[in-house]
Amino acid sequence: MNRKEKVTITNMCMIYDDNKVLVQDKIDDDFHGITFPGGHVENGESLTDAVIREVFEETGLAISAPKLCGIKDWVNDDGSRYVVLLYKTNKFEGNLKSSDEGEVYWLELQEMSKANLAVGMDKMLEVFLNENISEDFIYKENEVWKTKLM
Repeated sequence: MNRKEKVTITNMCMIYDDNKVLVQDKIDDDFHGITFPGGHVENGESLTDAVIREVFEETGLAISAPKLCGIKDWVNDDGSRYVVLLYKTNKFEGNLKSSDEGEVYWLELQEMSKANLAVGMDKMLEVFLNENISEDFIYKENEVWKTKLM
């Protein structure tokens, strides 16, 4: 049995300061709406270095001590897997600035539910906030995408 599969690894980081979280109004055609900053892990790059780099590129903030709090993953129709490593930290410095990925700004955590969230962000929030949930697994059943929080 072949145990190898093609995997795309990405990350996302919830940066928090008391009751506020740093959000990004993503403008990408495929993934748009309110989310947290993050992006792709580059070939040969450590997973932690990747989230630190992506956050800096998209927000201007230098984060430290990001803690892995869960994952979101799914298998595409071509059999490749897509993994989003979910981190959070309250350790950051620098001057906030938006990028071509979208505007970044602070939002009260309880206001997130009223925001125009990116697709699936509501489930990812559960992983970020609930210590008893570590995975948001998306799967297809009878041609319908479903979510399982574990």
